[in-house]
Amino acid sequence: MLSRLNNKHYALITVLLLVLTAVILLAMGREPICKCGEIKLWTWDVNSSDNSQHIADWYTPSHIIHGMLFYALFWWMGRLFTGGAGWPMGFRLVLSVIVEAAWEIVENSSFIINRYREATIALDYFGDSVLNSVFDIIWMIFGFWLAARLPVWLTVVLILAMELIVGSIIRDNLTLNVIMLVYPLDAIREWQMQAY
Repeated sequence: MLSRLNNKHYALITVLLLVLTAVILLAMGREPICKCGEIKLWTWDVNSSDNSQHIADWYTPSHIIHGMLFYALFWWMGRLFTGGAGWPMGFRLVLSVIVEAAWEIVENSSFIINRYREATIALDYFGDSVLNSVFDIIWMIFGFWLAARLPVWLTVVLILAMELIVGSIIRDNLTLNVIMLVYPLDAIREWQMQAY
């Protein structure tokens, strides 16, 4: 089956997954765009109502890192399950989009929104706009694309740089976000709160 699909098929599936994700999020009652009525390329203030509402924000690097990690994961899994032959790049991208889209849907459920508000520094988090969620997936695709083209060492350096830079600026990043969502630590929360 996979051998019959080409890059155009995978691109079409990817676009359909983006549309399906947007439709599901709208059906869940998510705002299409920021309630402010604007669409911004970037929002600087992580504690404002603009955060997670526009095209990019301080959490965008986390989604780029997702793409890099998914590239590595599905490269490894493809070789594992095919006896070394690997899965086609387009198939790995579609798998990555499915995982990221599933996360965007789960992340915007009332359970996860409340978890963020209880366990992390995101006290005023009320979920992403549909625009932001769709662009989070697109940023993940960008990370996947980078990982497919860059040497492994440079990908690792970029991941570490993004984590360190974002962590030092907003006292949050992908690593801290996962820790605080799964197993919140008072020491991390106190350190994060000192900046606000």
